[in-house]
Amino acid sequence: MRVLVIGSGAREHALLLALRRDPQVEGLAIAPGNAGTGAVADQYDVDISSGDAVVGLAREFGADLVVIGPEVPLVLGVGDAVRAAGIACFGPSKDAARIEGSKAFAKDVMAAAGVRTARSEIVDNPAHLDAALDRFGPGAGETAWVVKDDGLAAGKGVVVTADRTAARAHAAGLLDDGHPVLLESFLDGPELSLFSVVDGRTVVPLLAAQDFKRVGDGDVGPNTGGMGAYAPLPWLPDELAARIVAEVVEPVAAELVRRGSPFTGLLYAGLAITSTGPAVVEFNCRFGDPETQSVLALLDSPLGQLLHAAATGELAGFPALRWRDGAAVTVVLAAENYPGRPRLGDVIAGADLDGVLHAGTARRDDGAIVSSGGRVLSVVGTGADLTAARADAYDRLGSIRLPGGHFRNDIGLAAAEGKIRV
Repeated sequence: MRVLVIGSGAREHALLLALRRDPQVEGLAIAPGNAGTGAVADQYDVDISSGDAVVGLAREFGADLVVIGPEVPLVLGVGDAVRAAGIACFGPSKDAARIEGSKAFAKDVMAAAGVRTARSEIVDNPAHLDAALDRFGPGAGETAWVVKDDGLAAGKGVVVTADRTAARAHAAGLLDDGHPVLLESFLDGPELSLFSVVDGRTVVPLLAAQDFKRVGDGDVGPNTGGMGAYAPLPWLPDELAARIVAEVVEPVAAELVRRGSPFTGLLYAGLAITSTGPAVVEFNCRFGDPETQSVLALLDSPLGQLLHAAATGELAGFPALRWRDGAAVTVVLAAENYPGRPRLGDVIAGADLDGVLHAGTARRDDGAIVSSGGRVLSVVGTGADLTAARADAYDRLGSIRLPGGHFRNDIGLAAAEGKIRV
């Protein structure tokens, strides 16, 4: 099997490494990739938002399977173009990708499927903003305001705050830019990410993970695209994980089939385990980053065969997934000033170490690896438990040098210390 991966982040680097472990995968390519993925796969520079360009590359490479990593090509319908060309594609259709591309659409699907989620309201007129804010937040008996961009925002279009002025400023800024605003009630309890490989009504869940969105230790500062993650979750009972699949993922997959938009690909459910049970925070239409880096580090089943089975309608017959013992922790090394405008072009030392996955990196003409984005590297550690995996990740991180680089020191710490309770 020859596999073409679309994307340029650490998620795609992790996908390549896992695909390389599959004995049936004999050829790997990536577009556009980064400074690290070229050591794992043939690398091509194409416009990944163009269906024609991706199809042309897939034909040139002789791909038997195309795996689309980022959400933007999926929302634009690149997966449809690949399938129309007769090439198997792991990634949903444009219609099904609306589960991430439009939060209003996702809310409508959840309501029809009977899936519990936060109370919400769409605001598309600045004149209605203040009255809508009055119906949420501390003034309405809640802990905080939750203000979201209704469209794609790369994980950074959300503000959770008890400060009405900050909530209003974020909402007003989105409206000024022509973006509808989604206000939600605040969901208490620990959050988790559950990935499921989906083929219509067939759902195969992967390990649950937890990611860390805020930039600073102790969950302070602005939201980012994700500063780290760990898997599995020692605080999540098996029966609760099974309940999430049965009460959340399977009903949503069935509802998309009912609407004539069956989902084929990776359905990401972000949930809060509240005092009254699981509730959905968001759905994504692709592998999440940085959770993928931890989850795939523990996968023992052949990833290429799994994704190909989903892409070709054969997922129901795929054997039960196998997982490696132990835990995995991913820590993101970010550029100076991230999640604001990051400083770029700094030389990175130690980027070629084992367990280091590239994201915002590029290779200069002189061969040096330099930063080219906000989230620069994902450093993955594994071990017999979370404590050992954390030690491995941070030990690897200590061998890397990036001027002005920063990372969180507490990824997986509360779980390792047994401080998270359901």
